[in-house]
Amino acid sequence: MTRIRTLLIANRGEIACRVIRTAREMGIRTVAVFSDADEDALFVRQADRAVRLPGVTPAGTYLRGELIIEAALRTGADAVHPGYGFLSENAGFAEAVGEAGLIFVGPTPEAIRAMGSKIRAKELMAAAGVPVLQGRAVTGESSEAEVVAAVADIGYPLLVKASAGGGGRGMRIVMEPSELAESVASARREAGSAFGDDAVFVEKYITAPRHVEVQIFGDTHGTVVHLFERECSIQRRYQKVIEEAPSPVVSAALREELGAAAVAAGTALGYVGAGTVEFILDQEGGFHFLEVNTRLQVEHPVTELITGLDLVRLQLLVAQGDPLPPEALTATITGHAVEVRLYAEDPSAGFLPTSGRLREFSVPSSVRTDTGFASGDAVSIHYDPMLAKVIAYAPTRTEAALKLSAALREARLHGVRTNRDLLAGILSEPEFLAARIDTAYLERHPVEELSVTPSADQHRRAVAAAVLALRARQRDRATVQAAVSPGWRNVVSAPARLTLADDSGRSVDIRYRIDARHSQLTIDGDPLGDAFVFGVAAEGTDSYRVTLEVDRLREEFRIVFTGETIDVDGPCGGTEFTQVDPLPAPGSTALAGSLSAPMPGSVVRVEVGAGAHVVTGQTIVILEAMKMEHAVRAPHDGIVESVPVAVGDQVDIGQVLAVVGLAVDNPADVDPLVADRADAGSDEAQDG
Repeated sequence: MTRIRTLLIANRGEIACRVIRTAREMGIRTVAVFSDADEDALFVRQADRAVRLPGVTPAGTYLRGELIIEAALRTGADAVHPGYGFLSENAGFAEAVGEAGLIFVGPTPEAIRAMGSKIRAKELMAAAGVPVLQGRAVTGESSEAEVVAAVADIGYPLLVKASAGGGGRGMRIVMEPSELAESVASARREAGSAFGDDAVFVEKYITAPRHVEVQIFGDTHGTVVHLFERECSIQRRYQKVIEEAPSPVVSAALREELGAAAVAAGTALGYVGAGTVEFILDQEGGFHFLEVNTRLQVEHPVTELITGLDLVRLQLLVAQGDPLPPEALTATITGHAVEVRLYAEDPSAGFLPTSGRLREFSVPSSVRTDTGFASGDAVSIHYDPMLAKVIAYAPTRTEAALKLSAALREARLHGVRTNRDLLAGILSEPEFLAARIDTAYLERHPVEELSVTPSADQHRRAVAAAVLALRARQRDRATVQAAVSPGWRNVVSAPARLTLADDSGRSVDIRYRIDARHSQLTIDGDPLGDAFVFGVAAEGTDSYRVTLEVDRLREEFRIVFTGETIDVDGPCGGTEFTQVDPLPAPGSTALAGSLSAPMPGSVVRVEVGAGAHVVTGQTIVILEAMKMEHAVRAPHDGIVESVPVAVGDQVDIGQVLAVVGLAVDNPADVDPLVADRADAGSDEAQDG
């Protein structure tokens, strides 16, 4: 039996940190590979050794199998763990790892290859007795009439799906026969472009199903077991958002059926290692095979928490030839676990990905946090925007959900916008708590309705706390008459004045007069109320704790200053402010008609040049960030005065990309229209 002594992780971020943690506990040395963009990433700092893959794009770094194998051989690694995404389900890579004399921590290349084609996978599962949806493969030679006739017995609505990929690409819903031909043609074009394989198939479309998957594990001794199910129905554009285990709607009898079907699938494949058999549950309670993911899933922690097993440890044991240990053969369910995917994205702006430096990244220790980031780390524009998986465990589902919601609200997340408020809102929403969920949940519940955001009064109290901390900081930094309060006068004069900009860009006008205990604050013209200051205490360099009572309601806030940024954390989450200079330098404001970058990214196309006539909505510049393209469009008819960027330039949020002269009678302040050009999907999606 070969013992793994040195393990190379062919991945990055959170999953690399996760594998390193278990490997270290098992006494296994670790090797990381990293791109130029990741040279100071947390997983690189945690690994025993690290090898640079020059470049920043996935295609030039983490998808270069030959460079990864070379790094493994160079560092004396015995095995390669692919994580998820990137090369984890690439049969050719798994084969090349074996040919190099290394252990691939995953299933055999044959199993990966068999499940790589959804058409072939459905055929294999049907032969193994696993329930599959009725469907038909569609070839490029099929005429429109032949396609319509081939699916006539399935019934509408139908779903057209790419055979070779997932993430929602190459997928179309067809409601009636007249839509079928065009849907098949467009799906084939998209699939060919995205995956290099334009094969598609058509199957029955289940309206608003639940998405349930079963964790399986196999060893080299012929044993295949299941470790129960996970519910993954809360999704956005076929990307999972919240996962939990066990499923709240799966009975003991249904669990036995799902487990048996999943084990049959694994046995048919001769499966070795961790895998997931995905199913959809229809509204009548029936289940149907979707696919097999031949790797560890993003959501594996919820299974770990309800079973007490370490799935990465099991992967490594099985990879070196050990049989599955007794605890895996006799696993039981205890309690309930819920996981959310915390993303660097702005839900209020159409889920645009965000990037930047995390001034603070701290989640309460009452929950499990699997992440590849720490305070001070940079969030790159080049990779998936997931910051962390945050997981809560409790005796019941409701307790776990509310525990996780509270932890998210208490988390200190500053430097990039996140989907934290949306996640916290979903977890406490009545329909979710009642388990009335399906894959259409987020279509029924708008982001604005779900997100937990501070009320106007809560926002005003956060402003007051920021002002009090700012005064204390000015006093602490004073070099003359430090004992005198800032703004003190021996003759009563007008209140002091201050302008802050909040994290939405809105200016907040503050007038204040404050003595030792009592404060009079007017925010945007409205008095704050009867306010008493019960304490302003420094907690370190540029960090303060403020205890404030307004109209008999006492609350505590933590305020941290970073440059011109003021981060406020309180009972209702976090808010960010910047102090506005009352006398800005000449030329520091953008010209009218300026189109600024809505996000940091790379310029991939410039559609027009200076002097061009453009119409409203016409694309000016295309940015790429975090596997997505975004078009910045003309806000009005006019003439392009300048385009101060070029293809390949890296731009920051707010940087001017172009200036479009205004046509007569057009408004002066119109924001650019930003639209998603494409969504490359995440490494984990309903369809793979």
